[in-house]
Amino acid sequence: MNCRITGAKLLIYRDGKFVIEEKDLYISGDTIVSVGTPETEPGGDWEVLEARDRLIMPGLINMHTHAYMTCLRNYADDVPFAEWLFERIDPAEGKITPQKAYASNLLAFSEMFRSGTTTYVDMHMFRGMSPKAAKAAGIRAFIGRGLVGGDLYGDGLSRFEEALSEKDEFECDTVRFTLAPHAIYTCSPRFYEQVSAEAEKRGLLKQTHLSESVSEVTDCLEKYGKTPVEIMRDTGFLDSGAILAHCVQMRDGDIDIIKDSASTVVTNPASNAKLGNGFAPVTDFVNAGVNLCLGTDGTASNNTLNMFREMSLLSLIHKGIIQDPTAMSAQKVLAAVTVNAAKALNMEGKLGIIKEGALADLIFLDLKAPSMFPNNDIISSLCYSAGGSEVTDVMVNGSFTMRKKELLTIDMEEVYRKLG
Repeated sequence: MNCRITGAKLLIYRDGKFVIEEKDLYISGDTIVSVGTPETEPGGDWEVLEARDRLIMPGLINMHTHAYMTCLRNYADDVPFAEWLFERIDPAEGKITPQKAYASNLLAFSEMFRSGTTTYVDMHMFRGMSPKAAKAAGIRAFIGRGLVGGDLYGDGLSRFEEALSEKDEFECDTVRFTLAPHAIYTCSPRFYEQVSAEAEKRGLLKQTHLSESVSEVTDCLEKYGKTPVEIMRDTGFLDSGAILAHCVQMRDGDIDIIKDSASTVVTNPASNAKLGNGFAPVTDFVNAGVNLCLGTDGTASNNTLNMFREMSLLSLIHKGIIQDPTAMSAQKVLAAVTVNAAKALNMEGKLGIIKEGALADLIFLDLKAPSMFPNNDIISSLCYSAGGSEVTDVMVNGSFTMRKKELLTIDMEEVYRKLG
């Protein structure tokens, strides 16, 4: 597809800051080829798309979720974390069929598209269902089979082999794979060391849940004499950087360890609050220079996949916690869901940004939506007043997955039928 988009305002990242500019946007295939009218008009046939009263911005990047769990939305609410995980969610997951997991992924993607997410980082448990659904829907995905065990080549081998076979079968331009040990309470330090070695050998990204609850940290200290973060360091899991979900309960020295490793912290404020686990020390991470990103977690604990909601929570919660209205500005929040996320995924300059040579993963927002109008400060409105319903069009890899609020790649009636 070759298209020239005219009349829109663009969210541009320049010199470490987001600005709004009104320029034409040229897209050829999966790539942005020009921002503004090029010196030489490109040859060939170009479809012209009028986008007046629209803001075009990079698609949002949800850095931590479990899309297959969307069928468990509102299933286990208002209970303590241990009960939620071990007594409610774990047994319910065992009753999900692969076919239901596939449909549950598509339900997740429909919500993601409608609220502006074009890329997600996922940990799942049904072989082939998540990547198959991601390819069908046309969403950009970084997927990891949840790994557990004491020995990667012993009790953890079957899941590890599933992860590798998924990569061999489904990897493509829009679907990539990670190694994803679940957490320190389901994986041994030796297991993390083995995963680290395999990730290094295979050139794969690593992700894990880390220091999510008080009990996780205290149990780890009692069992190993180290914090979960210290174990990640000592096993080599942080070498070359890793994607660390939650990081709510930090102890002395933990933040410095993460900073020195060049790893990424993914905060999940709605999930962490709802499960009573607290709030990550986000401003401490930012002040230390840690790469901070944002995720929703799964709908069993959020209970949405709406990144605009999460963006607002990220800013408002931490302004209130430290009683500083300048904390977690709209600029910093937007960076967390775009350029910071691209950095974590080794996709700097390709994702999370509108520039020549970047991938055409874009969302269009209605600037005349009541929540956005008047357009006094569009950047501010994205953090504080947008709710996701303003998204009208979604493009991933140069192809529309939603046009004028109509989903083009997901049959919702079929999804409802399979999950009903």
